[in-house]
Amino acid sequence: MFVGVAWNCAAELKFLITALLFVCSLATVLQFLPSRFSFSSAADIRLCVSNVSAAAAAEAAPPPQNPPPPPPQHQQDEADSTRSPSWACLRSPSTSSEKLLINASGSHTTPPHRPPLPWPASKSFQDWGYGRVYTVVVVNCTFPSPIGHDGSGGKLLLLASTNGGGDRNLNLTDTVEALIEPPGGSVNLSLYSSPPKYDYLYCGSSLYGNLSPERVREWLAYHVRLFGERSHFVIHDAGGIHAPVMEVLRPWIEKGYVTLHDIRDQERFDGYYHNQFLIVNDCLHRYRFDAKWMFFFDVDEFIFVPRKSTIKSLTDSLSDHTQFTIEQMTMSNKLCLSEDAGKSFRKWGFEKLVYRDVKRGIRRDRKYAVQPRNVFATGVHMSQNFAGKSTYKTEGRIKYYHYHGTISERREPCRQFLNATTTTIDGIPYVMDTTMRGVAPSVKRFELKMIGPRLQKTHQ
Repeated sequence: MFVGVAWNCAAELKFLITALLFVCSLATVLQFLPSRFSFSSAADIRLCVSNVSAAAAAEAAPPPQNPPPPPPQHQQDEADSTRSPSWACLRSPSTSSEKLLINASGSHTTPPHRPPLPWPASKSFQDWGYGRVYTVVVVNCTFPSPIGHDGSGGKLLLLASTNGGGDRNLNLTDTVEALIEPPGGSVNLSLYSSPPKYDYLYCGSSLYGNLSPERVREWLAYHVRLFGERSHFVIHDAGGIHAPVMEVLRPWIEKGYVTLHDIRDQERFDGYYHNQFLIVNDCLHRYRFDAKWMFFFDVDEFIFVPRKSTIKSLTDSLSDHTQFTIEQMTMSNKLCLSEDAGKSFRKWGFEKLVYRDVKRGIRRDRKYAVQPRNVFATGVHMSQNFAGKSTYKTEGRIKYYHYHGTISERREPCRQFLNATTTTIDGIPYVMDTTMRGVAPSVKRFELKMIGPRLQKTHQ
């Protein structure tokens, strides 16, 4: 009875009771929300510290107090293994910079206790988090004079803290030895001024899942033929290089065309698409001075240059550009020709999948190539951190055929056989495009010439 009387009182009393209920509810919900880190502004990347004397380096601060647990051990199979679960540091010329690739939330640099050579640093974000725990920061430390050119050695220190974010009661600063150069001229500085070892280098994204050995075989043979003798392919194993796929890679590793990095430890860190942004930036800086041109695309995508030109003539014509992008040709991953029915298993994937999606009014992803010495950081579909010019006007000169999803299916891709030059399936218009089909016989002969018949019995 009293409650009924109170509720029918003045409007002020109603408002007061409603406000109290809201405040109590909000306080209850906030108890269950996790604390979150946030990135500092660009101004918070204050200093990069380089210790240019061996004596001072020996007195540098210790590594972080609470490092991640030790990584599990993997069996190495003739593969070059790289493990950088939270960051990597890669050197540039002694007169230029050191680059840190950090895969962590809220990492930044602060002044050291005894700075031997403080100098402003800059950072760039190559992804936007995509709702993941870890994101990627590329920190560029540029010094006013040569570092380590006299062979004295030293250390590059990174001081990282939350800068007041998250739990302010645990606002600790960790000192990380990002790079150690022992005295005695351990760094080959001629690398930075010598002509590149390769004309073309492929930087692959993280490979994971149950990949098809046959599709990997076809992709590798095709692109070794396309890019030629002075090419190299960097493959990153995030769990996708199982034993049959390794058998496909092995002949090309033995020939010196492939380097395989084991990055399976990275799976402990919740970064976007198996830490894709971290991996492509690591590859960029690790091989930056080894190649004239560096290509970024996936293993279900095939670069194509029209017959009247070559990859060399194309890149020579674009030598005054740092970057060019490549248009996409989207292919069906299930439509095949009727004449292949009953024998499609004998044909290669890009040989039998001949129907191209021609739907208009949609945006199609582009891939790209760069001259890496002019690039400071990169992304999946292009770089936005480089010096020089970039062009998107490459239509008709270079393109890539995309067979989406075929690399991750270990079964026959042909689901439907057609005898038509045009068709519409599920509302998507297709036209027959036999461009890649016509190249297949030459690629098969090339593979046989290069590595013999050892992969002839490769299965899906």
